[in-house]
Amino acid sequence: NGSANCVMVIADISRLYTMPDGRRFLLPLVRRTGYPTWLTSVASLPASWGMGGTIGDSPLLIEDLRLIVEDLAQLPYLQIRIRPNPRLGTLWDEAVPPSLTRINRVSHVLDLSGGFDHVWSKAFSSNARNQVRKAERVGVVVEHDNTGRLIPVFYQLLQLSFDRWAAKQNEPRILTRLRGATRDPLEKFRQIGIHLGEACHVWAAWINGVPAAAMIVLQYGNANDSRGAMDRDVVGSSGANSLLQKLAIEAACRAGCRFYHLGETGNSKSLAHFKASFGAVAVPYHEYNFERLPITRVDQ
Repeated sequence: NGSANCVMVIADISRLYTMPDGRRFLLPLVRRTGYPTWLTSVASLPASWGMGGTIGDSPLLIEDLRLIVEDLAQLPYLQIRIRPNPRLGTLWDEAVPPSLTRINRVSHVLDLSGGFDHVWSKAFSSNARNQVRKAERVGVVVEHDNTGRLIPVFYQLLQLSFDRWAAKQNEPRILTRLRGATRDPLEKFRQIGIHLGEACHVWAAWINGVPAAAMIVLQYGNANDSRGAMDRDVVGSSGANSLLQKLAIEAACRAGCRFYHLGETGNSKSLAHFKASFGAVAVPYHEYNFERLPITRVDQ
């Protein structure tokens, strides 16, 4: 649930489904408070919160998902937005009625089977390996922490990213920072660190004692590169970001993770190229919107 320190207060309305054979699946679902149900948009999960969709302790079957979709269609909310795990996108496409609004998404996922030596030699491109070696050669220093200590360092770099986006979009820096702080307040990341505990890994790269780049990886069973930020002027051509990815991927392999999600890619060719250099494969999928009014179409 939200707190007085958050920009908006949200309520946890997650739904637990028990199948006839006893298997259980949870659909994380949240809504803003203060609005009547019929005017409320709910999501799994909201924008900038990462992927949502069902989780469970056994494989999800198409019959299971059809029952879940049928339940969602009966809920009284104005809009229900579902952005599932990209690897389950094909299953969702089969279960969701054609009449539902679909939004095209693309994510990149790295298969870690074979262990890190295999991923390093077979999946990483030669350029990615060279960038890692360059970062090590020029003395990029990396810190790793899963106690929340490095979250302020990450957030400092995220604010610099806000400034870079302001310049790119030709808008006042204060406006971009306000939008960024509304969507991604520091308290949000602190709460992630508190509640996820040792599953929240922060990696930070330093160049000559100055923070250069940082990333948050949520790791439990599989690994999710949740968010990254950098000071482009400090990073330069050091290869710091490649070194961070290499170390995070290596740690995920060591922990027994099967997949490493590099997150939403959108239409950015440069971002897609960067992710593919580590062997990550583009995974097209959809976001699904259950709507009582054509909100998505009007918004677009």
